[in-house]
Amino acid sequence: MKLKLILSAALMAGVIFATAATAPAAATTNATPEDTMKALFGDPVIVQGDGFQIKRSELDEVVSGAKAGAASAGQQLPPDFEVGVLNQLITIQLLSKQATDADRAAGKTDADLQYTNLLKRFGSEEAFQRQLKVAGLTVAELRAKALQESVAKTVLKRALNINVTDADAKDYYDKHPADFEQPELAHARHILLMTIDPATRQPLATNTIAAKKKQIEDLLKQIKSGGDFAALAKQYSEDPGSKDNGGELPEFPRGQMVPEFETAAFALNKDQVSDVVTSAFGFHIIKLIDKTAAKKVEFATVAADLKEGLTRQKMSKLTPDYIKKMRAGAKLEILDAALKAANERLEAASKEEAALPSAEAAGK
Repeated sequence: MKLKLILSAALMAGVIFATAATAPAAATTNATPEDTMKALFGDPVIVQGDGFQIKRSELDEVVSGAKAGAASAGQQLPPDFEVGVLNQLITIQLLSKQATDADRAAGKTDADLQYTNLLKRFGSEEAFQRQLKVAGLTVAELRAKALQESVAKTVLKRALNINVTDADAKDYYDKHPADFEQPELAHARHILLMTIDPATRQPLATNTIAAKKKQIEDLLKQIKSGGDFAALAKQYSEDPGSKDNGGELPEFPRGQMVPEFETAAFALNKDQVSDVVTSAFGFHIIKLIDKTAAKKVEFATVAADLKEGLTRQKMSKLTPDYIKKMRAGAKLEILDAALKAANERLEAASKEEAALPSAEAAGK
């Protein structure tokens, strides 16, 4: 079990991916994809249930953020991602209806802790808000969604009677030492001049790229002559997630950045500046702030996240049957034809997958 911050993967994708040095610049318009779709097609109800509705904008907000985040990392979302997110939203609504005052209080405590942990990852409130802006979210929106999910999770834990103790967590920690090895981390600043259009991801005109190549070489000369790297990053870098912070990035392990950036960064010594590095996103200059050697993370540091992870592991085994029963009594109707068809395909595939073990056993 590799530990991760516990927030909805779909919701957080845009925020987490936006930390990458290679994330494309945000579009200059203030309109979000959800705003555009609402303006063109309205905001229809796509799911009707017993006592709740889900609108198209609620689904689009999560999916568009995840798509943007995946694209910035050069990845693609699976074909049924949208209907999978829809089912998560349905589950959250159904569980939220069962919440007690105690569930809501516990959910708030959990969501607040998650937010605090997330801030630690980004280093400061300012840096975090910059990343949220790139992802098209506000702090209030993020915290509201995290609270809703945490309350739903608390309800589910109560309904399934799941309790993970400190002893359970310590036992897992002792038996899985490799899971708690922290890899070597690099902490760096960078200046990025993009050679692709951030909206279309298509290459810029040849003469524009040539001009940027000359500009990045001039910037490198200034830095090598004693220029202030952070000040130049603030003035010239085209990475919206780091430029206002002097180009500073959160610490990152190998495998998180594009290969050219990673290779150059880890090859540097403390306070050393790279030559111009070319990636699919453009031209970079990298300054290494420091490197943290690989180490085993202490139990006290991971205990809370480990208990959370073990809780989710237990929940994942018990949840499907519980959710199936809950949905059966919810008078649930998916009103969007395409989403309804996709959900039916997903349910059929799940039934086939569930039947495989029985068929294999019968054949033995």
